[in-house]
Amino acid sequence: MTVRCPPNSCRDSVEGVTTTELPASQHTASPPALALAAAGVTVVLWASAFVAIRHVGTEVSPGALTLGRLLVGSLVLGAVLAVRGFRRPARRDWPLLLVCGLLWFGVYNIALNAAEQRVDAGTTAMLVNVGPLLIALLAGLVLGEGFPRHLVTGSLVAFAGVVVIGTATSGRNAGTAGVLLCLVAAVGYAVGVVAQKPLLARLPALEVTWLACTVGAVACLPFAPQLVEEAGDARLPTLGWVVYLGAFPTAIAFTTWAYALSHTTAGRMGATTYLVPPVTIALAWVLLGETPVALAFVGGALCLAGVALSRRTGRRSSQ
Repeated sequence: MTVRCPPNSCRDSVEGVTTTELPASQHTASPPALALAAAGVTVVLWASAFVAIRHVGTEVSPGALTLGRLLVGSLVLGAVLAVRGFRRPARRDWPLLLVCGLLWFGVYNIALNAAEQRVDAGTTAMLVNVGPLLIALLAGLVLGEGFPRHLVTGSLVAFAGVVVIGTATSGRNAGTAGVLLCLVAAVGYAVGVVAQKPLLARLPALEVTWLACTVGAVACLPFAPQLVEEAGDARLPTLGWVVYLGAFPTAIAFTTWAYALSHTTAGRMGATTYLVPPVTIALAWVLLGETPVALAFVGGALCLAGVALSRRTGRRSSQ
């Protein structure tokens, strides 16, 4: 018996059944279109998160904000899974789930929240978006997506941009600490994505996101006393922003990211986040009235150009 299905839809082998892919001419346009739309949703919601974190960071500490955001995200995703059903992950999936949950959902969010208290939203977004460069490097080494010759050149250009941004922000209240926190967030983000990619070949995007989000929330439980205390003193709009961060940039955006990532390589998916800094700058300008200094724009442009260069010759024809 032969079952013909699009790529990635027949994930599990069944005894007595073989699966073959449909010819390219018979593929529908829906999966690529949906993946592109999902990536677009992720970019907009993640850009809004930079602005929202900057707004609530004056009343909620980084650890408490991370815990509140992840608790909301875990509850929202858990409610959806309670209706749709849940597939138990295999034992081999848990190490990657723990890495993804601890580093991306935990470390990344805490570092990002702390950085936003020291660096303006647009500059933070540009610094954290050196993450795609790290994803390209790790994906080439760990996931076998290739290590093109020009990747080294792109790395030098991108990190030159980081130096320029660091110079631009050091004259403010940010100092070195804000820049380093952004880079810690970028590393957590990159390692988390590389750990997440293999999971999406075996588990649905929604489940991977919920499990990683829950792992991050559990890891942040030591911040629960701070969250309770600060939530009691916070204004109602601030609490609303925390709920927004959990429901939209976390529950929805991380799920749409995972869905899009399951349809492409980690390196190519990382490229979509190049759009986050300009969207964040626009939102921060309108909502917060802040704009990075000119030198930060130059550094951001170097970062984005370097990452683009690093991936330009690294894409395979099959991509």
